Parts: sequence; structure tokens; C-alpha cells
Amino acid sequence: RTCDQLRCTACDFRVSLFNDYIWDQSCDYLFFRNNMPDLSKLRAKMIKKKGARAYACQCSWRSIDELTDLQTEQQLRWVCGKH
Repeated sequence: RTCDQLRCTACDFRVSLFNDYIWDQSCDYLFFRNNMPDLSKLRAKMIKKKGARAYACQCSWRSIDELTDLQTEQQLRWVCGKH
């Protein structure tokens, strides 16, 4: 279970999440910096994968397809944005 109000403390952007998608391996920092949060532009690098979830802010992104503790990801600066 994941907070749906995550916020990045590095770029001060809301973390978007997309069920049943992963990010293409060609994604890079500039892609997210230039295209967040425009879903129509993001779809260019989204791959459909049942049961997975794609997360992204303007400076970081992750594709998750199994139970993962995101708090162990040292480079992620995502915190609960308070409900």
C-alpha cells in the first residue's frame, strides 16, 4: 500500500503514479523535467504491464512490479504530502 499524496523534497513536485505501467529504459532526467506532469507526453515512454506501477516527479522515477520498500531507496526524496 502506498501513499497517493507523495511529494518530492528535491524538486518540490507531486509524485505521479500510474497503475499497470512501467517506464521505458530510455527514460532520463530531461524527459521528466520537460514533460511532467503532462500525461499525453509521458505516455510516449510508458509500457503497459499488468500489476506494475510507474512513479515519477520532475527529477526521479521508478517502476515497481513487486513489493518494494521505497524508504530503502536512498536517492529518492519522496515523502508523504499529508492527507
